[in-house]
Amino acid sequence: MPGRQSPGDTLGGWLVANGLDAPDGPGGIADVARVRALLVAAAREGRALTYSEMLSALGHRFTRPKMRALCATLDRIDIDGEAAGEPGLAVLVVRQSDGLPGQGWWIGTAAEAGYTGEWVGPDALTFAEERQAEAFRYWQTR
Repeated sequence: MPGRQSPGDTLGGWLVANGLDAPDGPGGIADVARVRALLVAAAREGRALTYSEMLSALGHRFTRPKMRALCATLDRIDIDGEAAGEPGLAVLVVRQSDGLPGQGWWIGTAAEAGYTGEWVGPDALTFAEERQAEAFRYWQTR
């Protein structure tokens, strides 16, 4: 039927199909409100979270499929936040190895903001830290 989605066409459906999470389970990877609340708390504290820390806070071990599912939730949070005039929060979730957001953030959010440099190194770190500082300032005053 045209326009009809299969359960795997949504993030929640994909998570269930891959045995990762319940689509509407509170506290799960796809729980936008819970993930957002964790990010807002981190912003108010003035700190970034690693992907492992974020997944652990949601009750999961780090795996690449879970990280990718988390990234989809982070995208949703930033889209909703932008519509509300808020700075991005996804920039607060970083790789443990270098303290930088993952590739998806660079090809999406950073590119939309006009960033054209490398995704690693001092220029990338400066750019990400500036975006993090925006989130820290915004949420520390609310």
